[in-house]
Amino acid sequence: MIVGIGIDSIEIDRFAHWHTYAPTTLQRIFSPAEIDYCLSTPNKSAERFAARFATREAFFKALCMINPDMPIPFLTICKNLQIQGSNKSPQQLIVHWEKLGKNNFTKDVISRLAVHLSITHNKSTATSLVIIENVSTKI
Repeated sequence: MIVGIGIDSIEIDRFAHWHTYAPTTLQRIFSPAEIDYCLSTPNKSAERFAARFATREAFFKALCMINPDMPIPFLTICKNLQIQGSNKSPQQLIVHWEKLGKNNFTKDVISRLAVHLSITHNKSTATSLVIIENVSTKI
């Protein structure tokens, strides 16, 4: 059963200068592996940063559907997500649930959640869709 869904679109041009940011600044939002991937092809860095940022926004929206009163700051969410994979392999959103708050996500809750990710972009816009699913048969 779907318990959270979020979608976000971002103008890629907003990220055109992000390749000039210091690694410590980028690490406030992205994992080191994501930063390396985004910077590995300079002419694609803006679209890659945009897609990853849109994913964080989409995940935040999906998470808020689960419990709108859950006080998790956006930057905390950013630091605890990582997109793995590339254009050659399926992309997965890795969520470090335990770091999002022990009171919010017990091991039992975490074991019942699956996160699905779809990312796309054109020349001007990056879009990400995140679906959080309760895969347990218990309700």
